Amino acid sequence: MAWRGWAHRSWGCGPAWAPQVGGHVCEELSAALAPPRLFGRRFNVFIQQKCGFRKAPRKIEPRRSDTGSRGGAYKRSALIPPVEETVFDPSPYPLRTLIKPFFFTVGFTGCAFGSAAIWQYESLKSRVQSYFDGVKADWLDSIRPQKKGDLRKEINKWWNNLSDGQRTVTGIITANVLVFCLWRVPSLQRTMIRYFTSNPASKVLCAPMLLSSFSHFSLFHMAANMYVLWSFSSSIVSILGQEQFVAVYLSAGVISNFVSYVCKVATGRYGPSLGASGAIMTVLAAVCTKIPDGRLAIIFLPMLTFTAGSALKAIVALDTAGMILGWKFFDHAAHLGGALFGIWYVTYGHELIWKNREPLVKLWHKMRTNGPRKGGGAE
Repeated sequence: MAWRGWAHRSWGCGPAWAPQVGGHVCEELSAALAPPRLFGRRFNVFIQQKCGFRKAPRKIEPRRSDTGSRGGAYKRSALIPPVEETVFDPSPYPLRTLIKPFFFTVGFTGCAFGSAAIWQYESLKSRVQSYFDGVKADWLDSIRPQKKGDLRKEINKWWNNLSDGQRTVTGIITANVLVFCLWRVPSLQRTMIRYFTSNPASKVLCAPMLLSSFSHFSLFHMAANMYVLWSFSSSIVSILGQEQFVAVYLSAGVISNFVSYVCKVATGRYGPSLGASGAIMTVLAAVCTKIPDGRLAIIFLPMLTFTAGSALKAIVALDTAGMILGWKFFDHAAHLGGALFGIWYVTYGHELIWKNREPLVKLWHKMRTNGPRKGGGAE
């Protein structure tokens, strides 16, 4: 018991009250404090061999990335995972950290809209063939004996009753649910924090800008975002179309995260962010800008209705105030960036980007028609 007490209180050459008199005393005390052998096994403890004036043991704590330049401690939101054990290393030149995210944002947005244009071309090309296949399938169903209680048939019936917008966002919702389940796996925590939370102080900057827009740590956070996305899915797809909507949604996730990066670097308030709120704010802002007289209601207060234009103004004002005042519960910079991108896109972006896709579509059509023919020959 005495040995355990000495080992607990002293990490130097002896107990706290022992004078430091020289190297011989230290060696003798180190030998006296040598751990005993119990059942043939040696229990090692760390004993400092240096003599002289002892310094108090330094308590090593993980570096916190969420401490602002003002020295105020960052209060973690309940919507993000605990990151006390994750070490972030802000760059001594913070503006340089925005170079790669900027080019990634521009490049990814261009690729998203280019892929959407090619996707639309392929969809239009196969629509005629799909029509004849559908007619053939209906004829086969009419002569084929019907099975009652067939699960596959019930699923197909439910799927066909959905609107185009609801069918489009079903894949997005499924991806969010899958990532939410991955957060529940303890062995994946470090990987999830590294790649599925966006933070300009992290070593990985670009990939989390996209992946974090499908990531939710809180069930309430995910449920609220997916409910809003499902509610506005029919309207936004009817305005933009399926292909253009997917390009806008994915680009909005990256753009809103880049705005969040800029705000964090400018203010020095580093910290992880995650969630689809930035992309969903783009959807909400686009619909409210296009249909400002539409009536909206809060899910918990259905009797309280207001116009879409008024709701958009209130949301933009709230997020602007939150970004300026440094509110921590939401990433207000990402919300504001997503909302401004949605307003800009339906006002100007559709004309500047989507209606100028014709040269790319013509190039793709030429590649498809002049490609290698059957047998490997070329024209």
